[in-house]
Amino acid sequence: MSIKYDKSYTYDIEKVRKDFPILQTEVYGNKLVYFDNGATTQKPRCVVSKIEKNYFNTNANVHRGVHFLSQQATEEHEAAREVVRSFINARHTHEIIFTRGTTESINLVASSFGKTFLQPGDEVIVSQMEHHSNIVPWQLQSGVKLKVIPFDEKGALVLDKLDELINEKTKIIAVTHISNTLGTVNPIKKIAEIAHRHNLPVLVDGAQGAAHEIINVQELDVDFYAFSGHKVYGPTGIGVLYGKEEWLEKLQPYQGGGDMIDRVTFEKTTFAPLPFKFEAGTPDYIGSTALAAAIKYVKSIGMDKIVNHERNLTEYAYKKLSAVKGIHFYGTTGGKSSVISFNIVGIHPYDVGTLLDKLGIAVRTGHHCAQPVMQTFGVEGMVRASFALYNTFEEIDQLADALHRIVSIFHKK
Repeated sequence: MSIKYDKSYTYDIEKVRKDFPILQTEVYGNKLVYFDNGATTQKPRCVVSKIEKNYFNTNANVHRGVHFLSQQATEEHEAAREVVRSFINARHTHEIIFTRGTTESINLVASSFGKTFLQPGDEVIVSQMEHHSNIVPWQLQSGVKLKVIPFDEKGALVLDKLDELINEKTKIIAVTHISNTLGTVNPIKKIAEIAHRHNLPVLVDGAQGAAHEIINVQELDVDFYAFSGHKVYGPTGIGVLYGKEEWLEKLQPYQGGGDMIDRVTFEKTTFAPLPFKFEAGTPDYIGSTALAAAIKYVKSIGMDKIVNHERNLTEYAYKKLSAVKGIHFYGTTGGKSSVISFNIVGIHPYDVGTLLDKLGIAVRTGHHCAQPVMQTFGVEGMVRASFALYNTFEEIDQLADALHRIVSIFHKK
C-alpha cells in the first residue's frame, strides 16, 4: 500500500547522523537500523570526546583537593549540575542530585522517604504501566502496600480512579511520565494537582520523558523527577534525581560515606548540605560532564525540533506498519511518544525480533521490565520499536518491508 506522507525533517538529519559513527555499523551484511532507543540511545562524538578529554586532562577527585586538577574537575562537575538544572528548569542547582540512573534515583527516594515517613500499613500509589524500577523499590519498604491507577484499552490512565485510591494511609504517588512499553504520555501536571490537593508528594519516573519531551519541573510542579543519562545520548552509569528543596531537606540520607558529611565522631554524625547529603563517595564526575555534553548537544538541535521529528516518525510508522498482515498494536492513545509496541498473530515476538536482527534491524522483544502491562494484555511479550533524533522515515520503510517479508515466510510454513 502506498502511503502519502510529508517526509520532511525539522533539521539536517544527515548531518546529525554523521555525529553517531555507530550508525554506519553493518549487521549481517546490512546497514544497522537502530530502533532500540527506549533501552539506550547511541552517543554522539562530542560525548565520547568529552569523556576522553576529561580522563586525559582533568582527571582528579572532586570537592576534596586544593591542587589544580582537583579544582578544575570540581568546577566542571558543578558546571554540569547547572546544565542539568537548566535542562529541566529546576529552581536551584542543589535540587539536582547525581545518581547512577533512574533506577537508583527512585530507590533513593523510596529508601529515604521510607525511612523518614513510611510505616507498615501505609500505601503508595503507582500506575498499572510502571517499569519494574518504580514498583519493586516501594515493595522493598517493609509493610507498605501498593495501590494501582489502571489504564484503559488504549493505554491511557483512568485518572477518575485516582481520587478513589487516595485515603489517610496514602503517603506518596509515584508514576511514569512516559510508558516505556505503551508510549503513553501521562498528564503529570494534572496528577500533581490532584496529589497536592491531598498534601501528597509526587515522584515521576522520567527515564523516557527527559529524552522525548521538553521538561519543566517547576511548571509540572512535581516533587521528584528521575532520569538516566544513557537515554538522553549521554553515558551509562550517570543519572539525575531532581527533588524540591523542601522535600530533600526532610529526607534522611540514602547512603553514608565520604562527601555527604559535615562532621563525624564515634558518637554522632552531622550531614553536608544539599546536594551532597545524597551523594556519598566519589561521584561520577566524568559521567556528569559527559551528560552535560549530551544535553548541550540535544539543545543545539532544539528539543522542540526533536519532539516534532519523533512524533512525525511515530505517526508515519503507525500508518506504514498498519498494512502488515496480522499486526496488533498496544498503546494507541493520541499524542503518544516515540514507542510502538506490537505483536503479529501467529508469530512469537522473539522470532520477530530475531529475524529483524538478521536483516540489520535492532528492536526490543520481551516484557520490557513491565510485566504487569503484559499480564493486562494477556501476552508473554511484545516487539518494541522506539525512535530517536537520528532515525529516518527510510528506516521505518525498511522495518515495514522486513515485517512483510517475515509474515510471508511464516505463511509459507
